[in-house]
Amino acid sequence: MRRLAAVAACALLASGAGAQERERTDAEPLSPYKIILVGDSTMAPHSGWGGAFCAQHVKSSVACVNAGRGGRSTRSYRQEGSWDIALAEARVPGYRGTWVLIQFGHNDQSSRAERWTDETTEFPANLRRFVEETRAAGATPVLVTPLTRREFKEGKLRNTLASWSDQVRGVAKAMDVPLVDLNALSAAQVQKMGAETSTMLAQVPPTDEELAAAKAGTTLAARPAPPEPTPIAGNGARGQVTRKFDYTHLGNVGAEVTAKLVTQALARVVPGLRSQLVP
Repeated sequence: MRRLAAVAACALLASGAGAQERERTDAEPLSPYKIILVGDSTMAPHSGWGGAFCAQHVKSSVACVNAGRGGRSTRSYRQEGSWDIALAEARVPGYRGTWVLIQFGHNDQSSRAERWTDETTEFPANLRRFVEETRAAGATPVLVTPLTRREFKEGKLRNTLASWSDQVRGVAKAMDVPLVDLNALSAAQVQKMGAETSTMLAQVPPTDEELAAAKAGTTLAARPAPPEPTPIAGNGARGQVTRKFDYTHLGNVGAEVTAKLVTQALARVVPGLRSQLVP
């Protein structure tokens, strides 16, 4: 009798396990998205908004690649090979869609020979080429006007990148490219904050002299960058970044504030990404 009961129990367990096995289904295929950020230090890790954007404002179904690099212009970014790396990322198959956000302007203004571009000829031509090659790679370009500098004179923001932003807007309109008008958005925000409060967006706090000038409504000239840190010895991580106070680059607060502007604007101009963006 006991043996019959034991056999019956084993049969019941086996049938239950079989039922569970039959109820299993394969996981649904993943349908991911990809966003590639291409630009200068105002987008790059540790000094721009890109790190906060990728970390806080996209879902886990988005591969977010921040290829922003400090000191680059539309000219030097291509010449050094960074654009080839971004295009290689754009060509990777397996994504529902790939978008490439392109933001330059700060270093195109530079007097350094390897960076400088002519505002009305070379700069827009470089942007057009980026757009064409992004599309040829099977991805969707999104142009981003350059982040404003936070320089003030007598309480009024000096938007030194306004005309360069006009060039970006012109290319976007002519080539039917989605546009995130970060220059207009950030300029309006910084003007509303005022010179003193907007110092909070920088990488490190201002000196007493810089803060006093901002309170008076006219910012000082940006001080030179500090020297590069002494290399770290040992077997651990050795990478180092230089953080400084200026009116261009972003600290943690500035990166998050700006990333929110980009996120909301991107959702408006690229409806296909709305479900993947986190406010």
